[in-house]
Amino acid sequence: MKTSAFVAILLCVGVTATASGQSFGVELHNTLMPASGAMGGVSIARPQDLTSALNGNPATLSQFKGTQFLFGGAWAEPTFNLTQTSDIPVAGPDPLIEPFSAKSTAPGTPAANIGVTQDLSELGLPGTFGLGFVSSAGGMVDFRQVPESHGTNSGIVVFNMPAVIGIDLTDRLSVGASLGLGIAFFDGPFVGASGMTPDYALRGTVGANYLLNETTFLGAYYQTEQSFQFDNAVLLNPGPGQTPFNVRMDLPQNVAFGIANNGLMGGCLLVGIDVIYKLYDEAALFDAVYDNQWVVQVGTQYTSGQYRLRAGYVWAQNPIDNTPGPNIGGVVQPGDLAAVRYTQGLLAVTSQHRISAGVGKVDALPGIDLDVMAGGMFRDSEQLGNFTTTSIASYWIGVGLTWKFGTGACGAMQMPDACYAQE
Repeated sequence: MKTSAFVAILLCVGVTATASGQSFGVELHNTLMPASGAMGGVSIARPQDLTSALNGNPATLSQFKGTQFLFGGAWAEPTFNLTQTSDIPVAGPDPLIEPFSAKSTAPGTPAANIGVTQDLSELGLPGTFGLGFVSSAGGMVDFRQVPESHGTNSGIVVFNMPAVIGIDLTDRLSVGASLGLGIAFFDGPFVGASGMTPDYALRGTVGANYLLNETTFLGAYYQTEQSFQFDNAVLLNPGPGQTPFNVRMDLPQNVAFGIANNGLMGGCLLVGIDVIYKLYDEAALFDAVYDNQWVVQVGTQYTSGQYRLRAGYVWAQNPIDNTPGPNIGGVVQPGDLAAVRYTQGLLAVTSQHRISAGVGKVDALPGIDLDVMAGGMFRDSEQLGNFTTTSIASYWIGVGLTWKFGTGACGAMQMPDACYAQE
């Protein structure tokens, strides 16, 4: 029974990010935001769309003035191939997973990112408050067309609803905090053994932003774990003798630092670098299959009149643990590590290199800014143990509209000098 539970849990949690191939481990961060996404997700010190501030460093929210509303959407499309050359044993005489090689038939993943900000100057407070609805993680994998996979099919979607405030303590220093309610919908792999299971969890973020000189911003934030427990997510032997199993999954703690400078080309060129450290070794379930991960994002934005031309590059450390743990979620795997390696294959967002680009236009319509972006993750293959091989590549596209109201509602999208003059 423990063997069957182990495999079920593995497959249930093992698909969090396979369809969102631009993710880092299992998290998207700001790679699908309409402006920051074109810059490789760079946004910790000087975000170029308000949802990136809501989802990243809360101290940067005070950079957005007046009343602003952003509606953004994106699509991530992976090509995910898996080869398994060994049986994965379970309780009973027959294997649960037999050798096969196939491409996942799961479709791409849509993502919605929505936010609203309001500066508090009318209340005499030097800051900005915001609310958002953000896609944090999501994906699907489907090998049901392959009999040897024995119905491997699953999906998970995680949304976050942050409430954020950023306050200017001085002309140069701002601080911020956010509290987000995460909503996760989880569906395990086996018909009759699992079903769509929701859970809710809180996540907090604290950050700071500092104007080092007239052209250079520094930013940093710390983000707590987000711990989900999907009660009775897996039912083994459905019927009178069924046994329910809970699945626990933590999104990891994140520590991040960023720098942005627009002192080049007369203030028309913004260059930003973000560094994120993800503590997967302390996240439930993922601690057995992932190592802690470094991510480095580099982004640029060139301003020419109403237009913003953007490009980005990302290096993400391969998070796969070469010495995976002997158990996941406290359930010891049977025999050898074939099941663990299979799970790592389903989670193998291993490519270290991604690129992105996009364009924004201020006042595409009066008071409405338009941003579009696209990106791609280079194909990467990974051999996991002796029996499992993966190959993954992906691309993504996105668009966003930002409505701005009130005097001083320049936000980060206006000409740099104009924005600095009002800050």
